Amino acid sequence: MLNQQIAALRKDYIQASLNEEDVAPSPFSQFDKWWKDAEKSEIDEMNAMTLTTSTVDGRPSARIVLLKSYDEEGFMFFTNYESRKGQELAENPHVCLLFFWKELERQVRIEGTVSKASAAESDQYYNSRPLGSRIGAIASPQSKVIPDRLFLEQQVERVTNEFKDREPVRPEYWGGYIVRPTLIEFWQGRSSRLHDRIVYTITPEGNWTIARLAP
Repeated sequence: MLNQQIAALRKDYIQASLNEEDVAPSPFSQFDKWWKDAEKSEIDEMNAMTLTTSTVDGRPSARIVLLKSYDEEGFMFFTNYESRKGQELAENPHVCLLFFWKELERQVRIEGTVSKASAAESDQYYNSRPLGSRIGAIASPQSKVIPDRLFLEQQVERVTNEFKDREPVRPEYWGGYIVRPTLIEFWQGRSSRLHDRIVYTITPEGNWTIARLAP
């Protein structure tokens, strides 16, 4: 089973360290610091993150989505509410987000619960998107089985014609989610796989504790 060529692939991480005395008291402030570092590094699609959802009986699924906003309320992304992830989020609001910024040898892992963004927030973001993306959000029955590519192209043509004289309106089945974290881990790669892992965990009183995890 073991493929020696694949097993031999490895990279030693040597860029930086992460110590308890260096991190911010708030995980949101620490995320903002690392986010600004990623901006300076000109990482391609630095807002790409893995979203993991699961069914009620614990069957997980994961995909890449794009972060569109963050603050102390949580982390926001947008999608089709009727997609597979939307259905799983309706069944089980517990999720995990993962950023991997390989250029900085860093990961951020976020665990929490999700809720829908307000209609006003969803409208605001939807209306800021390029026209093709707005049309696509209406035309695509996301995650559903379709007969072929032509079907999708015909749907796009139909919606484009429908809105040729007016701006597309956000469909009710498309909008935002906010992930409100209960745990945020900051991972800094270190040499010999002895990585630095600093984790923030929220207490029942709403305060954040900071601890180090073994790599």
